[in-house]
Amino acid sequence: MSTASTARQGGEWLQSWDPENDQTWDKALAWRTLWITTFTLTMCFVAWFLPSAIIPKLNALGYTFTKTELYWMSAMPGLAAGLLRIVWMVLPPIMGTRKMVALTTLLLFFPILGWGVRVQNPSAPYWELMVLAFLAGIGGGAFSGFMPSTSYFFPRRMQGTALGLQAGIGNFGVSLVQLLTPWLIGFSMIGFLGGSQAMKVPGKPSKEVWFQNAAFIWLPLIVIGALWAWTALKSVPVKANVRQQFDIFGNQDTWWMTLIYIMTFGTFSGLSAQFGLLLGNLYGSGNAAIVKGTGASAQILVQGYSVPDPVSWVFWGPLIGAGARVLFSPLTDKMGGAIWTLISGIGLIASIIYTIPALTPDTSSAAALQGDFRQFLIGMFLIFLFAGIGNASTFKQMPMIFEKRQAGGVIGWTAAIAAFGPFFFALGIGMMGATAFYWVGVLWAVMCTAVTWMRYARPGAPKPG
Repeated sequence: MSTASTARQGGEWLQSWDPENDQTWDKALAWRTLWITTFTLTMCFVAWFLPSAIIPKLNALGYTFTKTELYWMSAMPGLAAGLLRIVWMVLPPIMGTRKMVALTTLLLFFPILGWGVRVQNPSAPYWELMVLAFLAGIGGGAFSGFMPSTSYFFPRRMQGTALGLQAGIGNFGVSLVQLLTPWLIGFSMIGFLGGSQAMKVPGKPSKEVWFQNAAFIWLPLIVIGALWAWTALKSVPVKANVRQQFDIFGNQDTWWMTLIYIMTFGTFSGLSAQFGLLLGNLYGSGNAAIVKGTGASAQILVQGYSVPDPVSWVFWGPLIGAGARVLFSPLTDKMGGAIWTLISGIGLIASIIYTIPALTPDTSSAAALQGDFRQFLIGMFLIFLFAGIGNASTFKQMPMIFEKRQAGGVIGWTAAIAAFGPFFFALGIGMMGATAFYWVGVLWAVMCTAVTWMRYARPGAPKPG
């Protein structure tokens, strides 16, 4: 075993660690760390986005919340994640990888358990579900600790691939929740943990479901992840107190990269959380011009139109974004991150503009409505694609722009601010309406694309990477 992996302090802390030195770098340890932290990060994203799969169905399960209340509830995990990421970003040098990953993963148990209990009986007060939604943000907050911590284990030439794999596969946790939830709730596989519920479906008879399955199925995996992290991870001796870590704010590139990462991950996380509600309110039972009434007595007002079920579509967007992050990460190592961030920005501008007309659906006929729905889906999927590409490329740029410790801090900080995406998307769409908010997104993408070109991508740029 190389000297780089010699442990001290009870076997947790490595005595020395220099991934840039091929003679001493313990490649096996680095990759083992990546796979463990990727598994646990996936569980973090499951916890973070579990409310987004449950909240759109709360009223169908018997709750009576207004659209505004549901938008605010769906915003809470994003608000919590942004706030908690500011905490988690300083933990890797203080706690070390092993303690931080294991204990964080264990914390996920509690909000997931709470959601599993509270969907079984529509009697929970609004404030309690808001607390559960906020606690789900622990999963989002963890990102700003997990990613910088993993970056310590890999040389710069591999940072794009390593961080892209971790973040991309971790992002699959979003789709995993949204894809499996409709299937998991359909049968009593763990019925001893609770009885069934009657879910009201517009225009159809009530459907018997076991919604607690969508939460309880993840609890054993979370416990396994926490134990695996505690027994197998090591910690890199990168030490810095909170005040020392805040020196990143004196570097202008911290702020430029923050703006750009809001464009990419802020868009990915924001739309991932709001996709279901947005689809339902525009093209489903939430649009009073399409569906009148609820449950079996609901009346479809547009003759010949088939009302889509959001759960059948919402997982595709996060899946495309996460897949793009994984697939494009090796390309960022080969070609550099800046050029792909530029492509991401241009693609986001075009795809958002393409989607905007479909945010005001034409309810005059089934054909017109179906055509608008198709344009809405294509546009949303393109937005997720280009956001995913940008998520990969920005994480290649940061280790190239900043020295190692600062790079970890900047990754944590930018991720913290971009994690407010679900909160600001819920707030913006709820207050401004979808169309106006999407135009704000266009302007933001134009600004970030210009910054990328001038600062990082053009020939002779001050900080190419």
